[in-house]
Amino acid sequence: MQFDFAAISAKDRYKLMVSTILPRPIAWVVTQSAAGLVNAAPYSFFNGVGGDPPLISISIEGRDDGSRKDTSVNIRESGQFVVNLVSDAIARDMVVTAIDFAPDVSEVAEARLTTTPSVLVRPPRIAESPVAFECELYQVVDLPHCRDLVIGHILCMHVADEAVQDVERCYIDTPKLDLVGRMHGGGWYSRTRDRFEIPRIPVAEWKRQDG
Repeated sequence: MQFDFAAISAKDRYKLMVSTILPRPIAWVVTQSAAGLVNAAPYSFFNGVGGDPPLISISIEGRDDGSRKDTSVNIRESGQFVVNLVSDAIARDMVVTAIDFAPDVSEVAEARLTTTPSVLVRPPRIAESPVAFECELYQVVDLPHCRDLVIGHILCMHVADEAVQDVERCYIDTPKLDLVGRMHGGGWYSRTRDRFEIPRIPVAEWKRQDG
């Protein structure tokens, strides 16, 4: 079945994309307003986009009334944010922070999460998260309907001690992070415990096998 994106609505394009681009990592973004209020919200149009410089991208939808979400407003004003990753143990807390609270309500407080100070940026990080990236704004791409494509430059990374295998060699025990990903529909997620390995094949070995 072919879907011509030029011939269908934005809502239908969105439905098709979120039903097939799977699983998506979750950026649990913590920002801080000019008044000092800490905001947290999850976004799954997110990924790493480069290692040098170390960049991440997050697509932040606008509100139904056409205004920008608090995350976008805070990032534009402060130029700083923290991306926390979501483990299975805190997935339900993450969903609480997705509730559309008023701007003067702290999602962190509503979800009863613990914050800990960041090292290089003002917004704190979520202590319960196994991985956190302290970021400064690299670029914002303005999209229609007050949507923002935020590109962040990673300044500092925190990883739970128990998931670090070798500090000097930067080896991480990835399974211990027990991260979850976003799936289809309104409330489906996936765990990352079902894994398999397919080693890369050097060209010389491939030629021997082919011959």
